[in-house]
Amino acid sequence: MNSNDLPNVRPECLQPIDQDKLQAEISATKPRILLLYGSLRARSFSRLAAEEARRLLDAFGAETRMFNPAGLPLPDGADQSHPKVQELRELAQWCDGMVWSSPERHGAMTSVMKAQIDWLPLSMGGVRPTQGKTLALMQVCGGSQSFNAVNQMRVLGRWMRMVTIPNQSSVPKAWLEFDDNDRMKPSSFYDRIVDVMEELMKFTLLLKDKKDYFVDRYSERKETEEEFRKRIDQRALQNPES
Repeated sequence: MNSNDLPNVRPECLQPIDQDKLQAEISATKPRILLLYGSLRARSFSRLAAEEARRLLDAFGAETRMFNPAGLPLPDGADQSHPKVQELRELAQWCDGMVWSSPERHGAMTSVMKAQIDWLPLSMGGVRPTQGKTLALMQVCGGSQSFNAVNQMRVLGRWMRMVTIPNQSSVPKAWLEFDDNDRMKPSSFYDRIVDVMEELMKFTLLLKDKKDYFVDRYSERKETEEEFRKRIDQRALQNPES
């Protein structure tokens, strides 16, 4: 790799793109998907939409789990040792990707949805538990179709260094889209959820075994190298004759 024309780059930290790693075979291990929803209502349409998504993911070959936000304390309202916080964080570490499904309330995602996201730490033991994992976004609306909640969640997903897939779902007048058995009726809105879950599976399969390579960054390698050099220099100062 020629870095002669890159005076601001540390050559030992700049690595060529390894195409073999990009083209490595996909393992037979099922992708693990965590689904979060943003309402505590007994008949929560964000939960019903997430359950439809879960059925589709299961059909596509994923292993799925859904977190029930009931009992989750507000962020900073309890210690991180709280059982519901621990459950959520363990699921975040377990999964290869996530689905976030929120109602839109006052033009935004709900506090229930935001609380779950806020309890997901940016770092656990020096590792970002969400970094490099895939994310699909869905919202349900009480009235006409809107995209405020999915747009907000997309910003959060990128902030948490998740691979947020391009497609998304927004279901208007959600109370009209589910039957008496709490199953979603056939419609273009249901078809969109199928599209989103299909896309999520494709992205997750491509990334789940290559995540470490995709999130391996020059700036972090450089920082690690600088820390290593600092440790060596300190040892030399402490043992000048060694």
